[in-house]
This record gives sequence, structure tokens and C-alpha cells, in this order.
Amino acid sequence: MPVDQSQVLPSPVLEGSLTAFLKRVDPLLGGLPDPGTYGGIDTSAYAPQIAGQHALQTGAVSDAAGLASLVGPGAGTGAGSIASYMSPYQQQVIDAQMQEFDRQAGIQRQGIGDQALGVGAYGGGRHGVQMAEYQKGSDMNRALLQGQLLQQGFQQGQGARAQDLASQQGLGTYQQAMGQAQQGYEQAKLDATQIAAREKQFEPFTQLGLVGQQLAQVQPGAFPTTTVGYAPPAAPASPLSQFLGAGAGAAGIMGKLGLFG
Repeated sequence: MPVDQSQVLPSPVLEGSLTAFLKRVDPLLGGLPDPGTYGGIDTSAYAPQIAGQHALQTGAVSDAAGLASLVGPGAGTGAGSIASYMSPYQQQVIDAQMQEFDRQAGIQRQGIGDQALGVGAYGGGRHGVQMAEYQKGSDMNRALLQGQLLQQGFQQGQGARAQDLASQQGLGTYQQAMGQAQQGYEQAKLDATQIAAREKQFEPFTQLGLVGQQLAQVQPGAFPTTTVGYAPPAAPASPLSQFLGAGAGAAGIMGKLGLFG
């Protein structure tokens, strides 16, 4: 029994496009590693990268390691100690003031001697006791004055060192900010390079994807179709049936001719 089969074929207008499209898709599906084909995707070409620290950042870190000398008691005379922040003219100032003190003390001693001489007690026991008491008080006052001058220089040096610490910390913060800005700029360049490399690797897929979307929008009925009819051939007759059919046909003919009464 004949059977009709209908097959919807693409319009001849689309056949060329579909054929070219599939030829481009096949290498992608095959995953060919040959760099000259579209099959191989080199993921290392767009591997993420991190920009290194700028010299300002690393310099700020190394400089910060030396700030430990600016905290603590500041003993000693090395870099960062209080002594290194004291005025280089401090000793000259102290010497000048101590010389003035000694001059005034000498005047006072001379006055005590003159008084003792005036009353006829110069060189006596009373004179000696008075001079000893004065000298004791004068020495104490001299030591107090010297200590005050040294303490004043120490406090000034301590304040200068604190100001230096604050200045260096502020400079370090500024360096870090500038270094981070430069590092961010370098990172942006690396990211842009990575994106470009990735787009290059996926460019064939992107192009074919866009073409495939356009081809997929074409509806099956948008163009004329061709209907192909198909009927399977009948089975061939067997030799026996052919012989019997031929015999029956011959008998009928001879009967009609009156050959069999």
C-alpha cells in the first residue's frame, strides 16, 4: 500500500546560510586544540592578575618599621632617642647660665667676707660657719638650676620627637594613599587586558551565537516549502503465482475460442 511522507525542507534561500553556519559550529563542538581553529580556548590568556604594590607603598612599610625608635623612653643617644632631638646649643645655654650663677655666687661670698671684715670677725669661727652655710645653699641652688635646664631641654626634645612621629605617620598615610591609587590604576589596566583577551577567545562563539539567534527567528512557514511524495514499491510476485496466473489466462483464452468443447 503506498504511503505518503511529507518532509519540510528549508528554503533554498536559507540553505547556504545554514550550511555555512554548521560548518563553523562543527569545529567548536569538536573542541579542536589547534590554535588555528576555533575549538581551543586558551583560558590562561585571560587569567586574573593582581597588580603589585607601588614603590610608595613598599617604601611606607619599610619606613614604618623604623618608627619603633620614636616610641618608648628614648634612652641612649642613637637615632630616634630624645638626645637626638635636643637642641645642639643646649649645652652652650646651660654653660652660660651656670657661669652667670657662679658669678653671682662669687659676689655673694665676697659680700659675706666684707661683712665679717667690717665687724672684725673675718677668718673666725662665725665667719667660717656663715660661709659654709652659704656655700651649701649655693651648691644646691646650682644643682637645681642645672637640673631645670636639662629637664627643659629634655621636654623640648620629647615634644620634637612626638611631632616627628606624627609627621612621619601622616607622610606614611599619604604615601599609602598615593601608592594605592597608582596600584588601582595598574589593576584597571590588567583588568582591561584580561577582558580583551577573554573577548578574543570567545569571539567565534559570540559571532556564531548572534548569527544563530537570527536564524532561529526565521519561522518555518516564512518561506515556501517543498513537499516530497513517497510510495514504497509493491512486493514482487513469486514464480509460482506468475505461472498459475499465466495458465489461468491461457485457459480462459482457449475456452473463449471453443477449444475445450
